[in-house]
Amino acid sequence: MTEFVYKGRSANGALVTGKLEGKTADAVAGRLVSIGITPVEIRDLANTTSITLSDLVKRLGGGQPTTKDLVLFCRQMHTITRTGLPLLKGLSGLMETTHNEVLKEALIDVIAKLESGRELAQSMKGHPKIFSALFINLVEIGEATGTLDVAFQRLYEYLSMDQEVRDRVKSAVRYPIIVLIAVAIALWIITVFVIPNFAPIFRALGDDIPLPTRIIMGVSNVAINYWPHIFGAAAVFAMAASSYIKTEAGRLRWDRLKLRIPVVGIIVHNAAMSRITRSLAISISAGLPINETLRTVSDSIGNSWLGEKMAALSADIERGESLSRTASHSALFTPLILQMIALGEETGALPELLDESSDYYKREVDYDLENLSAALEPILIVTVGAVVLILALGVFLPMWDMVARARAGA
Repeated sequence: MTEFVYKGRSANGALVTGKLEGKTADAVAGRLVSIGITPVEIRDLANTTSITLSDLVKRLGGGQPTTKDLVLFCRQMHTITRTGLPLLKGLSGLMETTHNEVLKEALIDVIAKLESGRELAQSMKGHPKIFSALFINLVEIGEATGTLDVAFQRLYEYLSMDQEVRDRVKSAVRYPIIVLIAVAIALWIITVFVIPNFAPIFRALGDDIPLPTRIIMGVSNVAINYWPHIFGAAAVFAMAASSYIKTEAGRLRWDRLKLRIPVVGIIVHNAAMSRITRSLAISISAGLPINETLRTVSDSIGNSWLGEKMAALSADIERGESLSRTASHSALFTPLILQMIALGEETGALPELLDESSDYYKREVDYDLENLSAALEPILIVTVGAVVLILALGVFLPMWDMVARARAGA
């Protein structure tokens, strides 16, 4: 099979671009016509040497659908499956209206695979960066049980709640980040432009320059004379750190470190716990076996360190242990949640109680987010105060010494 890039026009005349696999260009053209796209240009990707900016962005991992894109997709798919609209027709309509090019290309490929006789879940498996393992498993169960609309409804609710938590976390940390950036800019301006104007006056003191003044003068000299080296070193460090985090060991350490950050770490942990328990509730209520559910959830948590702990739970379940017993040994959940899991196993209401657990963690996240600004204010005040104190001492101490000398000479 050869991969082709194409340009075409949809039924309403909109320009459509993407990639498709086929034996020949004619075969690709036939598949495009069958899904309502009139091909304008089809090229063999292997013989295409020119790379557009959009292609470069996609190759670097950019342009991927956001959670909001997937929320909208699930809501539309729920409507399509609930109303009985043919799946191919509904997906073709979504493909034409979506604004995300990566998602559009994925939907074109999914439609082509559906036309070749594959199931929807199998067609989605070719795009793991867009559709997670949890997403595909729920769709697969929905297809097997004839409740595809319910599957997309659950996915819509899950992704909506996940997006809400992410948005609230971003909103809560926005103010502290802005303050720190403003302080950093102010420090840079003072160091590069203000301190050098005072340096000749400070040097008049000779060897009696106070320590804070020597420190800020030294920092100013380094910033002025070696700023290209500083930015270069910072860029190299950022690239090295990014490359390390992409490795398995680096990702594990970084994800574990995020959970230990003061104030913010507990929010990250509780948000992950809410996502885990919600995923477990959705998967178990859909009929997915617990061991498979744990493996699926471990891949979709967004934290590899917690994911490893969840994968370990799956191994214990396969050895015959109960979920409540293995969970108690994992140090993942609070005693209250462990009691609810044990009660759920005894009463057969595990999905409902896991939903309650997710709501509990979400309330904890909401409470922590509401108090995040108040918790970070002392840290910001101490940081800004220390910077101002050093600058004030560095500038005013030599001036006081000069005034004292002048008075003594008079």
